[in-house]
Amino acid sequence: MAGPDLRSLAGAELAELVARLGEKPYRARQLHRWLHRKGAATLGEMSDLPVAFRQALAAEAGLVTLERAAEARSSDGTIKWTWRMPDGKLVESVYMPERDRKTLCVSTQAGCAVGCTFCMTGTMGLARNLTVGEIVDQVARANRRLLELGVGQGPRPLTNLVFMGMGEPLHNYENVKAALEVLLSADGPDFSNRHVTVSTSGVVPAMRRFGEETEVKLAVSLNATTDEVRSALMPINRRWPLRELLAACRDFPMKKGRRITFEYVLLGGVNDSDEDAVRLARLVGGLRAKVNLIPYNENPGLGFRAPSPGRAEAFQEILYRKEVTAVVRRNRGRDIAAACGQLAAEGGPGNPRRRERPALPLTNDARLG
Repeated sequence: MAGPDLRSLAGAELAELVARLGEKPYRARQLHRWLHRKGAATLGEMSDLPVAFRQALAAEAGLVTLERAAEARSSDGTIKWTWRMPDGKLVESVYMPERDRKTLCVSTQAGCAVGCTFCMTGTMGLARNLTVGEIVDQVARANRRLLELGVGQGPRPLTNLVFMGMGEPLHNYENVKAALEVLLSADGPDFSNRHVTVSTSGVVPAMRRFGEETEVKLAVSLNATTDEVRSALMPINRRWPLRELLAACRDFPMKKGRRITFEYVLLGGVNDSDEDAVRLARLVGGLRAKVNLIPYNENPGLGFRAPSPGRAEAFQEILYRKEVTAVVRRNRGRDIAAACGQLAAEGGPGNPRRRERPALPLTNDARLG
């Protein structure tokens, strides 16, 4: 690819490039719209830009467009796309339709270094961070494909974005922040900050900065109520234990009506007891927050099981009685391995491969100490 990726350039950088090529400033706005509002796959699609200008752009820069390597459709309407990047690595994103919203779950890394023991992505290890262009192009390709499938009206059928796909977004902080600026821009997809959520496993030092430098919502993957269990499930807890994580949540800037979402994956016999529910209510008490309870989606080789029938609702009822807002999240796309914790693209050159690992010896007795 000659020069930088046009899709990864900020507005000011596009303006600088356009000026260097001797074009009028309004061409930068046209170019930005083609890249991010219309989701152009090639320079050739940009029909209202002069041919000479497009040729000059091609000589100075490239245009990364993700290739749709696979598409899987669930019986519940969920669609999982596997995208091939220019170096052959694969990432996945998931479309989840609801009656009042159309949400895309976006990936920020190829693989993940956090290594949560219940998550298939965590078995892959980390290959690399995604570029700004690779992050935002998942949205552009999804919008284009949905229009082809007759879903919604152009140019943006999607209404909501959740950065909960492959990778830890705050480990790719600068590119995620730049991608958010593009996705929220009026000349781009123009998503509302209220409809975009970024999830973290608990990268405490980056949380405050993220809160100050962005307007979108934050989700924290909590998944345990004691340091013993959380450290076993999520190695990141050994560096930033619950006390530090919850302090960072209480310090998070709650501007523009924000509230924190705590994601809590219910693992049968590990973190789903009545005692866990009581402790969880105590941990999040006083925060402007809600809890998403996610019954575990069983994955081969990881050794965990889903909670027993009715357990999620019983857990939720305890939280309600403790005045904690909690919802049981309906699993989507389980039949195509597109549900929470199931993303693990593999098969491209240099793509990380899944590693099976034994189950952790977490019993109720060990957990409650």
